[in-house]
Amino acid sequence: MKRQIAVPTAPKSTVSERTTLRRPEQGVVAWVRLMRVYQKIQHATTEEMRREGISVGQFDVLVQVGAAEGATQQAVADALLVTKSNVCQLLDRMERAGLVERRPHGRTNLLYLTTEGKQLHDRLVPAHERRIAEQLAALSPDEQATLSGLLRKLDHSLTS
Repeated sequence: MKRQIAVPTAPKSTVSERTTLRRPEQGVVAWVRLMRVYQKIQHATTEEMRREGISVGQFDVLVQVGAAEGATQQAVADALLVTKSNVCQLLDRMERAGLVERRPHGRTNLLYLTTEGKQLHDRLVPAHERRIAEQLAALSPDEQATLSGLLRKLDHSLTS
């Protein structure tokens, strides 16, 4: 006959008792909230652009070219923080859709909106700006100005 030995066991505890919660630094919390806001606005923008038959990237190009017709592909790529190759692919699709045209100028191309591209720009850009304003309306104008100033300060402090 085997003899059994009683082994003491630790009392059962809850997950919260076993896990010490580490609170992230305030900067990390701010970053997560900034990303959540960005993702929500970006999701709404993506859905709206999809309904219009263009991608967010194409919309970004439409905005840039509409604001500075005659810009080079490199200037648009720089403004969008993407590669010239990426812009080239977007422009290929937009050119096939009749929204933009490339006009050779020396060894580069200058970008212009077509009539259809201008009409799309003039319809989408103001509507998009209204949606962004509506989405930020939870903040007072003073709070929006403060947020803008803080983000500008942070943007200028970061290297590309």
